[in-house]
Amino acid sequence: MELLQVDTVADAITKIKDASRGVLPRVTVKPLAQALGATLAEAAAAPEDVPGFDRSTVDGYAVLADDTAGAGESLPCFLKIVGEVEMGKPAPCSIRHGECAYVPTGGMLPPGADAVVMVEYCDRFADSVAVADAVSPGRNVIWRGEDIKAGQNVLEAGCKLRPSDIGVLAAIGKEQVKVWEGPKIAVFSTGDEIVPPGREKLETGQVRDINSNAVAAMATQAGFRVTATGIIPDVEERLREALKQAMAENDVVVVSGGSSQGVKDMTERVIDSISSPGILSHGLAVKPGKPTIIGWDDESGTLFIGLPGHPVSAMIVFDSVLLDWWRQATGQTVRRPMVAKLDRNVMGSPGRETYQPVRLQLTSEGWLAEPVFYRSGLISALAAADGFFVLERNREGLSAGEQVLVYLY
Repeated sequence: MELLQVDTVADAITKIKDASRGVLPRVTVKPLAQALGATLAEAAAAPEDVPGFDRSTVDGYAVLADDTAGAGESLPCFLKIVGEVEMGKPAPCSIRHGECAYVPTGGMLPPGADAVVMVEYCDRFADSVAVADAVSPGRNVIWRGEDIKAGQNVLEAGCKLRPSDIGVLAAIGKEQVKVWEGPKIAVFSTGDEIVPPGREKLETGQVRDINSNAVAAMATQAGFRVTATGIIPDVEERLREALKQAMAENDVVVVSGGSSQGVKDMTERVIDSISSPGILSHGLAVKPGKPTIIGWDDESGTLFIGLPGHPVSAMIVFDSVLLDWWRQATGQTVRRPMVAKLDRNVMGSPGRETYQPVRLQLTSEGWLAEPVFYRSGLISALAAADGFFVLERNREGLSAGEQVLVYLY
């Protein structure tokens, strides 16, 4: 394979899909209490109506609305009390003209009744109530199935579960759900100059490990299970042993650094030597992130990703390739961009897509996007950005005032 015969991002994702088909992703079953943030692997349908009975939304008296026509403070109507509803129990009576029954908030509406008068508008006597409010049919009532109908899909496959979604699943009686199992992933940084973040004093030429920490955080946020992070020196045999152990224990192995064409850049050679079919792609038509490696091993079912060593490049490639593959493979809703206008000119990179971070500012005319210009080794650029837009590979640039689609981080 010739180095850096570049693929588009779409080509790279297709290669990952083809190689991992039937292996990744996998479905698992999780208890509802542990499913927050997971992605549904199948649609969730309601087996029953929610609510399962007509119910009151207030404390008051269940009535026939026609009986209250014209009622007010100066001329109330009088209705006979024929029963009281208890919470969690069926209504003990039905309602006919001239009758009413007390019902608490959430209690079952007695058959025959079609509205509830709030208790604040009622004066109770021994066995009757003076009603001082004219209500219309359906007032202060939720009808059976008004929230969810039996057979209705309440959530679609690919939904990433939020707290409100957990509530919906509980409402239809789901104790456990089928979700996509987050892949096990190991994330390593390579380089003799890389030291852990906790090192108090750096020697000349040393830098703290940004990439394994930042990429592992992105993976965790996406639902992956991070099993290992760390630093591997620029020793080929050490890299080979670390990756062989990681591939035996993980679904995805990520290495940042050592992916370009420098003297010590051995990542491609090592991945190719321990996997089969080995390297699928070495080089992406993107800026930043051109020296990206993708590999696959059939026997272990392991995906290898070699990221550029520069932090901004590494994070952008990890999101635009690996995480986009995951979103597509699990049927997640495509991220919805927001429209903004550029506040200045932006140059393109002929032959490559450009991922341009931006800061957003709300003005009287809408959202304004201010490009965050950076060198790919400077992590503060991403910390200062709200999102990014993609400049197509065949565009020479964009002018101030043009609209762009910004994807939020």
